[in-house]
Amino acid sequence: MNILIAGATGNTGARLVRKLQEDGHDPIAMHRASSDTSVLPDNVTLREADLTELPDDVCDGADVVVFAAGAGADTDEDMTRKIDRDGAKRLIDIAAKQHVRRFVMLSSVGAGDPDPESDLASYLEAKHEADEHLKRSGLTYTIVRPVALTDDDETGNVRLGDEVDPQGKAARGDVAAIMARAVSDDSLAGKTFLLETVYR
Repeated sequence: MNILIAGATGNTGARLVRKLQEDGHDPIAMHRASSDTSVLPDNVTLREADLTELPDDVCDGADVVVFAAGAGADTDEDMTRKIDRDGAKRLIDIAAKQHVRRFVMLSSVGAGDPDPESDLASYLEAKHEADEHLKRSGLTYTIVRPVALTDDDETGNVRLGDEVDPQGKAARGDVAAIMARAVSDDSLAGKTFLLETVYR
């Protein structure tokens, strides 16, 4: 399948691109003009676009759309909302109009019920609004909410759902693997779940 990835040059997005290729898919790596695309495989299809001003045709040719972007810890509240809330919602709307098969969202622990006192309140509120917008969109979706991320490679030892420790850790490699699985696994369709890596 042709799979458009927003945030393809990020730490998790680049891993996801490689994983999708390994699984036989054709990823379309969406990136800003200023992004370092050298982190991506040489043969990947590139699509330049900015989440703050997405064109109507950004989802052209995509069977599935994955939102793996994030404004980042050093971004101010205004830009966080523009990317993680407004950009995500706009991408969802475009995907719905294009009748894509599925939309996979990388969210965050805490996005289900954002704590207004949290240091990450604006980020979690933005993620929450985007997640709720996706649920209402009519698209087949999966929302993945990892706990605190590490830069570890895939371990294959993951826990999903209610038994996840909210204070645990999640390897980016495992997050990418679950999101790659979600593009076609019907057992994950319509699901929102926490994810952690079980370190041994």
